Amino acid sequence: MRLNLYLFICLLLCAVCTQAQSFQYTVSKDKSSKYHSIQEVLNAIPSGNTKPVKIFVKAGVYNEVVVVDASKSNITLIGEDVNTTIINFNNHAGVKTPDGDTLNTWTCATVFIYGNDFQAQNISFSNQAGFTAGQAVAVRVEGNRASFFNCKMTGFQDVLFLSGNGVKQYFKDCYIEGTTDFIFGAATAVFEDCHIHSKKNSHVTAASTNSIIPFGFVFKRCKLTADSAINKVSLGRPWSPTASVTYLDCWMGQHIIEEGWNNWKNPANELTARYREYNSTGPGANPQKRVSWSKQLTSQEVLGYSNDKILGAWAPVKK
Repeated sequence: MRLNLYLFICLLLCAVCTQAQSFQYTVSKDKSSKYHSIQEVLNAIPSGNTKPVKIFVKAGVYNEVVVVDASKSNITLIGEDVNTTIINFNNHAGVKTPDGDTLNTWTCATVFIYGNDFQAQNISFSNQAGFTAGQAVAVRVEGNRASFFNCKMTGFQDVLFLSGNGVKQYFKDCYIEGTTDFIFGAATAVFEDCHIHSKKNSHVTAASTNSIIPFGFVFKRCKLTADSAINKVSLGRPWSPTASVTYLDCWMGQHIIEEGWNNWKNPANELTARYREYNSTGPGANPQKRVSWSKQLTSQEVLGYSNDKILGAWAPVKK
């Protein structure tokens, strides 16, 4: 009996030690850790950092603006639970700041990620400025090779801003919810097995891919759903004329319009936008009725959309 108790205590201590060794920092809303805000922890990391830094974020709602500085790379935030570990703020375009500036799409985010090789796991990123607030970004990613595993991005208009021109990002098993253009920007990004949920008759994506960048947003095996009253949503409209968006093996609800895409009231965009699909399924999949200026890929052409071709030598894995 004593031996069993001794072994149990040893195993418990081992688990505690392992956790302590795995995370350099812990943040919590209560007094169980030294840090009580995520920005406090990030500020404690030295500028110029390139070594892997893991931060454990305990459950709670962190109402703060978070900035991962460009001088601080290789930072990983790991939440205790995606449904209860939430970073939230309610800034939006048009808000006046104390120093007299006015926030816009680029400056209104809840979380700004400028550092390279950032990763988040099990965290919800939220901007709850409201349905009529206009642009209200939950996450703006400028850094290269950012990855997100089992995360949520929720809000209304312009939720996920992948603003880095040509930089690469990766999303796995994430839930992304919004109203208008809620996944947008110039980056190259792969979304695998994600749930994309629309809350308004509008547009899912607004890519601004540069003409020299071969891939924009690529959705693989994703599920597209909507609130029950929503029935007119496009897969995307081009924020820039050479926008690139591709859906591969995705399930689409009946809210997706049969023509699929929107030219943003500019027929000239139809000559340059790069909109593609392969093997879409569900009531929103209508390959024969898609706009003529989009493309249905062949099984041979899909081979060119492997992650190594899109992301290059970078193969994202959980840290």
